[in-house]
Amino acid sequence: MIVLGIESSCDDTSVSVLKDGHILSVAVNTQLEHIQFGGVIPEIASRAHLKNFPEVLEKALSDSGLILNDVDAIGVTYGPGLVGPLLVGVNFAKGLAYSLKVPVVPVNHIEGHIFANFIDHPEIEYPFIVLVVSGGHTEIVFVPESEKYELCGKTRDDAAGECIDKVSKMLGLGFPGGRIMDEYAKSGNKDFEFFPRGMKNSHDFSFSGLKTSLKYYIDKHDKEFIKSNLNNIAASFMDSVTDSLADKLIRAAKKHNCRTVLLAGGVSANSMLREKITAQSVKKGLKFFYPQPKYCTDNAAMIAMSAFKKIQKYGIEKFSFDSELDAVPFLPLSE
Repeated sequence: MIVLGIESSCDDTSVSVLKDGHILSVAVNTQLEHIQFGGVIPEIASRAHLKNFPEVLEKALSDSGLILNDVDAIGVTYGPGLVGPLLVGVNFAKGLAYSLKVPVVPVNHIEGHIFANFIDHPEIEYPFIVLVVSGGHTEIVFVPESEKYELCGKTRDDAAGECIDKVSKMLGLGFPGGRIMDEYAKSGNKDFEFFPRGMKNSHDFSFSGLKTSLKYYIDKHDKEFIKSNLNNIAASFMDSVTDSLADKLIRAAKKHNCRTVLLAGGVSANSMLREKITAQSVKKGLKFFYPQPKYCTDNAAMIAMSAFKKIQKYGIEKFSFDSELDAVPFLPLSE
């Protein structure tokens, strides 16, 4: 079974080739056009996807050693995400599927992030608790069985990744902020300053207060102080973010009597977050899984894997070419 995965929910144009549950290749073009704006501009992203998809498809096929006619099914992200970029990916998938006479498997972007864990860890068993944490999403989900999702907690305001990006811009470190803040934090002292942890007694999250606290902190100190302590400020800030994320995930696992915890989404690549959850998992006797970094950010390998799991569960005959398939920018994880 050869599955072609297609992902374009934001600013990453990606195509992946999967064979019998194993990823043969994944090609990603991360758009650099948005750096100057400090955020993703949907119209620019859509046009870039249109330009990038043929080249990214060619690379993914070349790296896999297969040709387009070998493909048995196409998995594509149809939501949630930015509507323009999603439409480009969905229509690209439909065009390929029509020409190849193969079915299209619609994939929820968040579900794709969850299934990124199965790429390197096929041994994961249900039930499990997963923390989905990225620039657009921060939520804890209980997964008792395949394609059954129960929301345990979510952000009431900013997503964790969004907060990290905005604080990175406040500190003059640039966009996107995830990797930059992680690197600065590695060489800093997390006890340099204490920043608030929002909604301590809830499974929900709040990061707007933390963001505001950083703004006041920066305004209160002169530029030279901030510049000379960027690593310490980054470490202290990331300590607050990761404390909230790790503590609430472990508490949710205890509430559901669940022995397996997962990380998913772009922020799951953060080293401090992984270290904290690893330490707490060892202490509590939990199994902890997370994707390797290249599968944390948006990528088509996770979409191909999710599509493959659906085909395994339902059979390929359940899926067909659907000319009516459309982008759903606010698609929920479960109805």
